[in-house]
Amino acid sequence: LLLCLLLRTSELKAANALQPNILLIMADDLGIGDLGCYGNRTLRTPNIDQLAEEGVRLTQHLAAAPLCTPSRSSFLTGRHSFRSGMEADDGYRALQWNAGSGGLPTNETTFARVLQQQGYATGLIGKWHQGVNCESRNDHCHHPLNHGFDYFYGMPFTLVNDCQPGRPPEVDAMTRSRLWQYTQMAALGVLTIAVGKTCGFISVSWKGVLGAASLVFLFFVSWYASFGFVRRWNCILMRDHDVIEQPMVLESMAGHMLREAVSYIERNKHRPFLLFVSLLHVHIPLVTTKRFLGKSQHGLYGDNVEEMDWL
Repeated sequence: LLLCLLLRTSELKAANALQPNILLIMADDLGIGDLGCYGNRTLRTPNIDQLAEEGVRLTQHLAAAPLCTPSRSSFLTGRHSFRSGMEADDGYRALQWNAGSGGLPTNETTFARVLQQQGYATGLIGKWHQGVNCESRNDHCHHPLNHGFDYFYGMPFTLVNDCQPGRPPEVDAMTRSRLWQYTQMAALGVLTIAVGKTCGFISVSWKGVLGAASLVFLFFVSWYASFGFVRRWNCILMRDHDVIEQPMVLESMAGHMLREAVSYIERNKHRPFLLFVSLLHVHIPLVTTKRFLGKSQHGLYGDNVEEMDWL
């Protein structure tokens, strides 16, 4: 009996050795030259530098794309983004709206799904940007939980300037500007007609003037319903399938993500797990907590890099 127990213990140890826990941390838009372990001497990244010193520092790497959506789809699947339809040639190479119908197809195999099939707990904390819905707001066909993750906490979309009040618009900024110009021109035209009618220069009924004004108003409402509320539609925080903050408060996200990551590790430390921490750092608008503001030698970007290292 003792011999059987010893053999069983050896088998368990061997099985555990073949199923190591995996903590994968991804930074967003970070330059390789911004880390101390890759030669930077003016930005402080001691925690990342220690990981490099105690582990392996890679010096050759090929990114599948220089942009969020296609590069992440390739990273998750190991396939070129055009093979899964996550590439485009019309200038919109990244998903622009949470409500859009595009996303990573469910028949794509992610590394999370492979590990899930091997008995791993699989969590994603942070940014997704691989789509949410297909045909309705609730089908969540592209959601992380349909791609091998059994837990999700974070942004289904990505950070954009629109997520921070007071910043200049980013999502479809040119289209938005053009629509606003058209609205102003149409409103000016209606106003001119109204003035002409009042002065007797134009023979048109007030009913016609009111009808034209109504059309201009409807045109304005039709586009402002989307573009005027980008922060509310795109900048949301989800836990699994539930929206828990809309719009999200960016200043609190660093602390929230840190607590969620530690909590996930604590919950799953007695079983094999994959935790993919997909940081919002160092993507614009570079929201940084007061603790790190003004502390680096490289402005807001440097502050954000050093906060990322702390995380």
